Amino acid sequence: MSKRSSAKYKLDRRMGENVFGRPKSPVNKREYGPGQHGQRRKGKMSDFGIQLRAKQKLKGYYGDVTEKQFKRTFTEASRMKGDASQNLIGLLERRLDMVVYRAKFAPTIWAARQLVSHGHIRVNGVKCNIASRRVDVGDVIELGPKAKEMALVMEAQSLAERDIPDYVVPDGTDKVSFNRVPTLDEVPYPVRMEPNLVVEFYSR
Repeated sequence: MSKRSSAKYKLDRRMGENVFGRPKSPVNKREYGPGQHGQRRKGKMSDFGIQLRAKQKLKGYYGDVTEKQFKRTFTEASRMKGDASQNLIGLLERRLDMVVYRAKFAPTIWAARQLVSHGHIRVNGVKCNIASRRVDVGDVIELGPKAKEMALVMEAQSLAERDIPDYVVPDGTDKVSFNRVPTLDEVPYPVRMEPNLVVEFYSR
């Protein structure tokens, strides 16, 4: 998993909506696309374009997961029983960096990934530094001793812009347990995600 490869809010401006729901997003002021030709009139989108956008938005929301990782997750979701789009969301939400972000241990998904990769997170009492690790139902995720005093963590916990969802149950301020795999409706996305279009994109 790589570091952030493009500008922090470029995805917001490309999509024309505040994908991460952050108050400082420039899309609130400049509603046109990024770059030299961002203010040109946009042509009509093809079906492929609509599907590609849905895929890029979902992939970008999870912190620019690499295409290889994202496609592998989709392949796994499509082999599981039930609705592929719901399975895809369930698998993405089970990533360790995502659970850390949902638990409000970090202000952004990138900060959550860094907390994990720097060894500040323990899963069931064991240190884990793999951001893409799948969390199982019943797992307990807690902050390491150093992380509890980090300004970044304290800042994240005091953020009013998002709440901890029902499927991540806090136990004090530095520990949460993952109690079930969420469905699409339960995930607190700031914008509308369309995993069904992602399924169509990969099923072409």
